[in-house]
Amino acid sequence: MNTTLTLDKAGRVIIPKTLRDEMHLEAGDTLELEAEDGRITLRPVRSGSALRKEHGVWDFRRGGKAISEETTTQVLKSVRNERDRVNRVPQK
Repeated sequence: MNTTLTLDKAGRVIIPKTLRDEMHLEAGDTLELEAEDGRITLRPVRSGSALRKEHGVWDFRRGGKAISEETTTQVLKSVRNERDRVNRVPQK
């Protein structure tokens, strides 16, 4: 996409919504700015996590594939059991 942007009085630019949607950018996302040879480049800073927010819902994908409900339930049950085991107060 090529477009012309205008700086406002505070030096800000608006990234067009179509590009924000295409790049999965939301308010609060971090961008890396690089300036070299009269050119400005912005790149989204992406974490290594597969956890991301999509349409207001947190989405975890492993290798780009959705995790089944059964797997999610098993992992949650295991994590909760371990938490309960560690936090269990010995009976007197």
